[in-house]
Amino acid sequence: MDRWLIVGLGNPGPEYAGNRHNAGFMVLDELAARAGGRFKAHKSRSDVLETRAAVLAKPLTYMNLSGGPVKALADFYKIGPERLIVVHDELDVPYGALRAKLGGGDNGHNGLKSITKVLGTRDYLRVRFGIGRPPGRMDPASFVLRDFATVERKDLPFLVDRGADVVESLMTRGLEVTQNEYHRADLHISGPPR
Repeated sequence: MDRWLIVGLGNPGPEYAGNRHNAGFMVLDELAARAGGRFKAHKSRSDVLETRAAVLAKPLTYMNLSGGPVKALADFYKIGPERLIVVHDELDVPYGALRAKLGGGDNGHNGLKSITKVLGTRDYLRVRFGIGRPPGRMDPASFVLRDFATVERKDLPFLVDRGADVVESLMTRGLEVTQNEYHRADLHISGPPR
């Protein structure tokens, strides 16, 4: 069985752990907990957990250099872009919503920009974890490097759990079924999809 490469994007270090930009790491931690495993350092400059179905990875470079570790992992495990899922924060999706998609632009997201450049293709799956737009005139770069607001944090565990569900659904049921189930189920934060 061909394995998947599941990459969560974030910045390494405790000072970034609760940032909106680290939503990808949060979802990967949930997937690791479900698998009952622990991440270990890998020569690709990532923390990696291997399961039967997937290689879970958190690149340990800063966000704008994520492509190097992703390419190293893809080469090491011989996994093509068609079996790559990248989980990342997304300004253009409202908080409480998750979106799965294949390919497309990077919307100014430096992690995606780096991965697309290094892999030479945009055609990989993404799980877009909605963080919404910054309030007022706040610079988006400052917004993504702030922790989730108190009011957001109460729903964050549920959303992280749901993000892990979306990844598992992509692996087992494909893009179209996943989109149909999870795109109509935006939270207005009220519980699991109906």
